[in-house]
Amino acid sequence: MSEVSPKKNNKPSIIIALLSIVVIVQAIKIYTDSQKKEQLQNTITIAKDELSFTLTRLDSIKIELDQKITQIQKLGGDVSELQKAKTEVEAQLRRSTARSSKEIAQLKDKVEGYTELLKTKDEEIEKLKSVNKELFSENKTLKTKQNKLSDSITTLAKNKNELANKVAIASQLRIENAKVTGINSKGKERESPFKNKQLSKLKVEFNLAENKVAPIEGKKILIRIIDENKQVIFDVAKGSGTFTLNGKDEFYTAMQEILFDNTKQKMTFFYEKGSEYASGNYTIEVYTENYKMGSAPFAIK
Repeated sequence: MSEVSPKKNNKPSIIIALLSIVVIVQAIKIYTDSQKKEQLQNTITIAKDELSFTLTRLDSIKIELDQKITQIQKLGGDVSELQKAKTEVEAQLRRSTARSSKEIAQLKDKVEGYTELLKTKDEEIEKLKSVNKELFSENKTLKTKQNKLSDSITTLAKNKNELANKVAIASQLRIENAKVTGINSKGKERESPFKNKQLSKLKVEFNLAENKVAPIEGKKILIRIIDENKQVIFDVAKGSGTFTLNGKDEFYTAMQEILFDNTKQKMTFFYEKGSEYASGNYTIEVYTENYKMGSAPFAIK
């Protein structure tokens, strides 16, 4: 009788084969996921680099826009288009750096547009410079002619003013034969120096010197009594007041209005102080139309 072989069991081999397949599949999935993750990371890094580079270019464009605006304004050109672009650039720079690929691509397109705009404005600046150069040359020629005309007018005006000043100075009045006397309570006159007890009032006399240049006209003649301390003696209640001298308001002691007729007319002023004078030297100054005509001294013991 022949012997029968026992049937071989293949189940463990099948299980091992299936497990091997699972392991291989998992390994492939892990590798694939790793590759996808690496690609995604690379994409993100590239996007960040592109955005950073684009924003850097945008910042440079903003600086160039400022420069072009300044240049064109100085040359008298229109800067509205540049100002609009500058506003847009500043708005982009203020935005968050978190942007999608699509937004980055759009931003890159805008940067290219701004770059083209700047190139166009470079050409415009050159044209404006050329126009301004021509205008400058024309203006220089006109200015030279104008300066020559202005110099002639200035010279004529200067000569006219000098002549007017000479006439004004020549027509100024002067006094002569000035005399200051003191009158006591009995009406007796004394010459300087005076004693207070002998002085009831002052009498100031002078003649208006002949002046053939001066016109015949009304004049206000003022006298000022000035003490050793350069103080003016005045009393508004007795006719004193103020006038303008060297741009400032100054007091005068007494004033008379006359018609100057160029006849060497004589003028007399009386002034009663009402109180004693301090001892010392005094000066009588005579003025009209804000200039001094002359002076005379006197003294009080």
